Amino acid sequence: MQKNDGKRIIPTIEFADGSILVEPSNAELAAKLGLKTTAAHSHYDLIVIGGGPAGLTAALYTAREGINTLVIERAALGGQAAATERLDNVLGFAEGVLGSEFASQLRQQAERFGVEMLQAQDVTAIRQNGNYHCVQTADGSEYSARAVLVATGSRYKRLGAPGEDDFIGAGIHFCATCDGPFYKSQAVAVIGGGNSAAEESLFLVKFVEKVTLLVRGDELTASQVIQEKALNHPQIVVRFNTEVTNFSGAGGKLKAVEVKDRKTGTVETLQPAGVFVFIGLTPNTSALNDTGVELNKWGFVLTGHDLVHDGRQLPGFDGREPMFLETSVPGIFAAGDVRQGSTKQVASAAGEGATAALLIREYLKSV
Repeated sequence: MQKNDGKRIIPTIEFADGSILVEPSNAELAAKLGLKTTAAHSHYDLIVIGGGPAGLTAALYTAREGINTLVIERAALGGQAAATERLDNVLGFAEGVLGSEFASQLRQQAERFGVEMLQAQDVTAIRQNGNYHCVQTADGSEYSARAVLVATGSRYKRLGAPGEDDFIGAGIHFCATCDGPFYKSQAVAVIGGGNSAAEESLFLVKFVEKVTLLVRGDELTASQVIQEKALNHPQIVVRFNTEVTNFSGAGGKLKAVEVKDRKTGTVETLQPAGVFVFIGLTPNTSALNDTGVELNKWGFVLTGHDLVHDGRQLPGFDGREPMFLETSVPGIFAAGDVRQGSTKQVASAAGEGATAALLIREYLKSV
């Protein structure tokens, strides 16, 4: 308040030189920190949109083969993995690795092979110009490439309840595979009523003592088989018509969850050791508007056989089928969490990135 004329605006960031930024954009913050936000060239063999495990793995593979590669990342390199407190299921890290350290290693490895990377740059549009793809960024720059890889990932839907943001990674989680083992022999809560919530509850009981499944509606929307397994499991208690209204804690850790019965209005406080939120994912595909890249009804990118399983011929492919990770637009590929059918795991995202790189190498031979 003292630095901002008494206004309670968050974030207000003060720097060592005494200057401040109030609610800065990614580009403004990057400029202040001296991050690279403008590319060295206007044309590349490949532009990778997204600097998470899928995008950076693809980039280091292509750069190693002499394919001139630019990575554009809207925030910090490393993707969701960078914001994860600890990763325990990534090969090569026997004792686990901090998410921030894993992201740093990804960036350093890509740099070692000559990948050019821009941070804090939003891609606002992609358009075709003959065999080239033109990528526009929020600062007004435009770059062209012979191929584009969309590896923009997805983001977990959040409840929006008070206190939620304060305890993400410190009691509130979005990945049972990643964080479930931390709660061995303890009681946890799962929020959601669909396939993900029910399936992850069934996964969690391999580690935890008890799962309380909090469902906002009056029934599960998961498939019948999954519903029956969850409802009949002795370690899973399902509470319907239950809405989470507040998260609270102490010492930086989640301690309590306030819930309300939507029928009676009764408010109760639960104290699970951890909470897992599974109310859906939102893919980051805004840059694909008006590109012709086909999405499924949830907004995830369709690739490969999913585009032609009904026998149709896609325009522009000259009679060939799209490659495994190629979209409905020739030369635009997709990998990682943004793609329909991906498993939303770091290891598989890296695998898709490597696969995409090899497919792109073959594609570039033809254009």
